[in-house]
Formats: sequence, structure tokens, C-alpha cells
Amino acid sequence: MFTIGDFARHGRVSVRMLRHYDATGLLRPTRVDPVSGYRYYTAAQLARLNRVIALKDLGFTLQQVQEILDEKVTTEELRGMLRLRQAELEAAMAAAAARLAQVEARLRSIESEGHMPTNDVVIKALPAVRVAELTATAASFEPQDIGPVIGPLYDELFRRLGEEGVAPTGPGVAYYEDAPEGDGRIVVHAAVQVGAPLQDGAFRVLDLPPVDRAATIVHRGSMDAVLPTAQTLARWIDGNGYRSDGYPREINLECPADRDEWVTELQTPVAKAGIAETVVAETVAAEAVVAKPPLAQP
Repeated sequence: MFTIGDFARHGRVSVRMLRHYDATGLLRPTRVDPVSGYRYYTAAQLARLNRVIALKDLGFTLQQVQEILDEKVTTEELRGMLRLRQAELEAAMAAAAARLAQVEARLRSIESEGHMPTNDVVIKALPAVRVAELTATAASFEPQDIGPVIGPLYDELFRRLGEEGVAPTGPGVAYYEDAPEGDGRIVVHAAVQVGAPLQDGAFRVLDLPPVDRAATIVHRGSMDAVLPTAQTLARWIDGNGYRSDGYPREINLECPADRDEWVTELQTPVAKAGIAETVVAETVAAEAVVAKPPLAQP
């Protein structure tokens, strides 16, 4: 038998924790000296201790841990429960990491207001392209709603293309439309360029029409951090007498395993702003100048 101190060292837990487990009935010592009150444990009890710690570390309450262990679950059943809980925690961690990246992108966008170079914006015509695509609906255009939708869509699209023996002939093309219900939801299109005429079946095949004029900019890095680049493009469009004239597209130029190495071209169809829009923009700019406080005189 081991004293409580020795058992704590073997189990990599604190003596205080073992006393707490004893008090709650989770792990009682094999023997308690009636005179000294010293607790003694056996090596066989390490198995229960390991289960207690594993379940607790995976987020179960001590009451849930006791209920699970008292039901005499088998090792296989316990392993399945732990694997499921592990997957849930990994998904939560991935979601938290994505939210953190989005917060960092928003901060960078705020910090770079008025400082990001816009000379990387290029106006060009976009040719018609034939694509195979799958679609789904996202709750909104927020990254935390788009990301969980478009990733699985592309996984499923490439799986179906492989089953049909269809090889992509160009990069992926993602684009988004307002849902017809008009309730703020977004229809997400995960598409990839294909060649020869194909029939709809496991995926939809369509020709995206040409665009006479689009403002484009290249984003390097994860799409979780695209906000500063996207807003640079928006400021350039507004500041150069244009307006958006259609749904934007994202062209996946390079998509290695490391998302931070991705290269994506953002494309927004544009048209010259009308006279009324130009007058409003110039008026707003003039009012902003007038509103500025006078410079201090030396």
C-alpha cells in the first residue's frame, strides 16, 4: 500500500485533491488507520484515478464523473466518450482560434485606417468561366458564419469531382449572394473552374458571366485575416469614383496546407458612380474639411 503522499506522487495529483475525492466519494482510500487517520491506497486504484482526472480535464463536473464511473462503463465505452469530448473541445478551440484571428484582423484594420497602400488595386475585365459548384446558406456574412459553411462545401465538392473523374482546370471561385428570403442570410457558392461541358448531377455546372470592369486586390494569408485587405479595396472603390456593381468573388490562387500561406484575389465588379453619387461624396468630403479645427498658430 501507499501513503497518501506516495499515491499522490504516483498519480501526479495533489494530496489536497485526493482528500477532496475521498470526501466526495469519488476515490476512497483502501484503508484508513483508525488511530492516526492516515489514508492508504493501492496501485490498482490508479486506474480509477486516471479516469477521474481524464473526465474532469475534459470538462465533466465531479458529479458527472461519479455518475459515469458508478455506471461501470467499459474501457471501450469510456474511450468513446473521451474521444467524443476531445473532438468537441478541439472544435471549440478551432472556433476560438478563428474568432481570435478575426478580432486581430479587425484591430489591424482599425490601426491601418488611412495608412494601407492602395496602389495594389487593379481595374480589369474578368472573362467568363465555367465552374462546378455546391451551395449552402450561412446565417450572415460574418466570418464565423461563413467559415464553417464554405470549408465543408469545398471538401464535399472535391470529393464528388473525384468520384466523377472530373479534374479542375483552374482555381477555386467563391462568391456570395443574399438569400432570396431577404432575412439577412447568405447563399455561399463554393465553385472551381472546370473544362469540357458537363451535366448537372453530383454538383451544379454553370458559366459565370464576364465582368466588364472589376476592382481587384491580392490578399496574402488566411481568409480569417482578410478584413484589412477587403476594406482597403472598399475604400479605393469609394475614393476613386466607383460603386459596387455586383457580387464580389474570391479567387483561390494558392491554397497550401498552411492557411497563412494562402494567396487569394478579391474581385468586386464596379461601375462609375453616377453624378448624384459623386456630388454627395464631394459634399461629404468638403464638410469633413470644414469641420476640422483650425491649426494652432505659432
